[in-house]
Amino acid sequence: MIHIRNRKGQLGFALVSIVFVLFILTTKSYSQTKSDSIQQMLTKVVNDGKAPGIIAAIISSDSIIAIASAGERKVGSGIAFTTNDVVHLGSCTKAMTATMIATLVAEGKLSWDTKLIEAIPQLKSKIHTDYNDITLWQLLTHRAGIPKNPSNLVALRLNEIKKSRLSLLEDNLISPTSYEIDKFEYSNFGYIIAACMAEQVTGLSWEVLMKQRLFDPLGMSTAGFGNPNLNKSTDQPWGHHKNGKKWRPSEDYYDKAIGPAGRVHCSITDWAKFLSLQLKGENSILERKYLDRLIEPVGYYAAGWFVGKHEWINEKTLVHGGTNGIWYTETIVSPKKDRAFIVATNSCDEASTPRFCNGILKKLVAMELDSDCD
Repeated sequence: MIHIRNRKGQLGFALVSIVFVLFILTTKSYSQTKSDSIQQMLTKVVNDGKAPGIIAAIISSDSIIAIASAGERKVGSGIAFTTNDVVHLGSCTKAMTATMIATLVAEGKLSWDTKLIEAIPQLKSKIHTDYNDITLWQLLTHRAGIPKNPSNLVALRLNEIKKSRLSLLEDNLISPTSYEIDKFEYSNFGYIIAACMAEQVTGLSWEVLMKQRLFDPLGMSTAGFGNPNLNKSTDQPWGHHKNGKKWRPSEDYYDKAIGPAGRVHCSITDWAKFLSLQLKGENSILERKYLDRLIEPVGYYAAGWFVGKHEWINEKTLVHGGTNGIWYTETIVSPKKDRAFIVATNSCDEASTPRFCNGILKKLVAMELDSDCD
């Protein structure tokens, strides 16, 4: 217990207390001011018919600085899209898949240079020799000569998910590659193959590995896979596609075998927990050397991130977007500034959604970093 011994001490203590309270109130007000500004921005997007529902946030390594949402979970439902709702991340899942795999690298179960047939030796007699020596790092950086998507989806009818993914490899890697190995070709299939390597060396599915090695340790309690509304309720937002000038709710989600390339959903709060791995501060998942490797680009792409000096921030940034055709998400992460900027909408119109989401991110950056973003 601290005792105040004199009047001068009492006055000093009081002044410190007042300053501290004013700081807390000012900080809270400042964050609320930003949230209110984001709210106005998003409400206009919804009122203009550009999206049924939308959410955006600014985060740091230890907090959500500002967040707001607008619109509906499902068009015509009248149920608000809230800041606690989950969003479907699409290809923003890739950075999560790569991070989970990095935990296996840290434990020596895989290495960045592990070859496909070293991780899955039974493939050697079943796939074309072009793929024998492709490595885990080439797969994660889209330089393994793999097509964007698997073309033979018969394997997806199998019940057991690990067998489904392995069959995709067997059915789609028979012919020689039509792409140049070591040249960038964005590939969802490449991430499925990388996850399949992880499944084969652990005996566990990608879904289980993600939960055990990423979601649970980070406290991402809302994280899941695919459609967040399996009971067809409006407990969570629906995805939407544009039909003429109207938004139509949809349950057209990719098959679960495609998961490692883009099927994670979670709340913005939980997504922030993952993004904070590449911001300042300690974490319980990976040593910094592994996290640094994940953002070490080959050209302009690393493991789940486009990496470069962003025109708005003038520092090295990590950028990625994701869509499954009925959702759209995008994030910009600035490790040096200790900031990440997020926008997500429960809809996608390829002609307009990426453009206005990019515009929102630009305004978030300007709001937080006091930049004109010209």
